[in-house]
Parts: sequence; C-alpha cells; structure tokens
Amino acid sequence: MQVPAPFEYARATSVDHALELLAEHGEEARIIAGGHSLLPMMKLRLARPELLIDINDCAELGHITEDGDTLRIGALTRHAALLASDTIGRLVPMMVDAERVIADPVVRNRGTIGGSLCQADPGEDLSTVCDAMFADVVIHGRDGGRTVPMSDFHRGPYETAVEPDEILTEIRIPLRPGAASAYEKVERRVGDWAIAAAGVSVWMTDGTIDDVGIGLTAVGLDDGLATAAQDAVRGRAPDEDLYAEAGKLAAEQCAPVDDQRGSATYKRHLTAELTTRALRRAVERARTA
Repeated sequence: MQVPAPFEYARATSVDHALELLAEHGEEARIIAGGHSLLPMMKLRLARPELLIDINDCAELGHITEDGDTLRIGALTRHAALLASDTIGRLVPMMVDAERVIADPVVRNRGTIGGSLCQADPGEDLSTVCDAMFADVVIHGRDGGRTVPMSDFHRGPYETAVEPDEILTEIRIPLRPGAASAYEKVERRVGDWAIAAAGVSVWMTDGTIDDVGIGLTAVGLDDGLATAAQDAVRGRAPDEDLYAEAGKLAAEQCAPVDDQRGSATYKRHLTAELTTRALRRAVERARTA
C-alpha cells in the first residue's frame, strides 16, 4: 500500500490564519481542502510537503453570490454545491454540465473548485469552464489581494500564478446580458478525465453572437481558448455551417498527443465534434432564455 512521506498537520480557522501558517513554513507547506488531487500525488511521492494546512474551517471561502454584474464563487465551494445551485444553473449552465461529468459523488462531495483550478491539470474540466467564461480569480497574500484573469492564472501543467505564501480565495465570473453556455465531454468511463472536451459561452443580441468563449480540455491548447474559432464566430448569425467551421478551427489550433486515451487524430476529431455540439447547445440555450 502506498503511503505519503511523513508530514505535519495544522487546521486553519480563517484565511488570515492560513496565510500566517504559509508565511511561517514557506514552500514546505501546502493547502488542503478536499485532498482528492494532492493526496494521490503525496502517496506517489510526487509531492512531499512537510506541513498540510487544512482550510475546511475557513467559512468565508464557501459561497456562491450574485453581486451585480459579477458571480462570485468562494474557492472552498464543493463540486456538489455547484451542481445543486440554482444560481449556477441559471447563470453558468456550462458549469453544471461539467459538474455532472466530474468524477463521482464521493469526490464531488469533498472536492472544491479552488482545488481543481490550483491543481492545473490539463484534463481538468472547471478550468475550461472558467477560461470560456473569461473569469478572474482572486489570490490573497499577507499584503492583501490581487485579481488575475484566467488567461494568466495557469502558467503550465500543474503550475499557477499562486505563490507559495498565497491562497486562492475566489473566482469571479462576469455577468452580461444575452449569455448562455454549454460543456461537452467524451471520457473512457463515467467520471474519468476527459479524452477531449469543449466548453462554449456565447453572448447574443438580436440573433447575432456578439461575443464568444471557446475553451478546450485535454487536447494541448495553449492558454485554454480556441482563439481562431472565437474570431470566426464573433459578430455572426449562428447556423450549422458556422458551428462546423468553429469546430474545424478549434481542432486545427489544438495540439493533442497520442496516449492511452487515444490517438492525436482521434482527439482532433473529437475536438471538432464537441466544439460544434457545445456551440450549438449554447446558442439554443441563449435563444430560449
């Protein structure tokens, strides 16, 4: 049986307390909430923190709040809470689509949106959702907070803009009229990492797509967004030809690799099809909103 290397444990009672512990222990400390990403890495000795800082008592990090033209989601919000939220379902249906295909109820009951984003796994679903919604994240250190756009948050696989003495506290999604979204995913089995997935948000006025975000999962896309497809869609009236064009451009921009989940050719095919489906469904939702 695999077990982690020895470590110390501390339970933070607030964000300020967690930041004090991080400042005291430096790069040898790691934040833990659900633990479904960090603990497996510790068992494999890919991560060997000397101190785990449990933030489950930091109540200020667990919220879903519609605040004017911004949806604010605390980093400690559980997957299950996102899936059950009427506010999320109404404002960001793509997030509900994604949550339905994330892991299993055990993981969804404990795992958090903050943990998912900070893991920065290329196959992680909620990162694509936040990319496609042009979300910002709020990061706090002892000197205060800073806001970082999702486009700058992920620095590479398993690397983020969060410094060792900082903590992700909130995700902020801009709310604009005429918005709708959808997420489509193919996986080997229920709850698995994506072979490929696409998340699309649209903002429509009088039958025209004013703006669009197209995010891809697990297919080697730099910065998370299919910019060529977005440029082709923006400012046009949607139809089947446009959906197919967007899918083709998204597939051309990504850079999948051959692995146990499938060949690069297969993943490009999936990317085109899933982008087409997600864009179509997002537009349908916008028309019926």
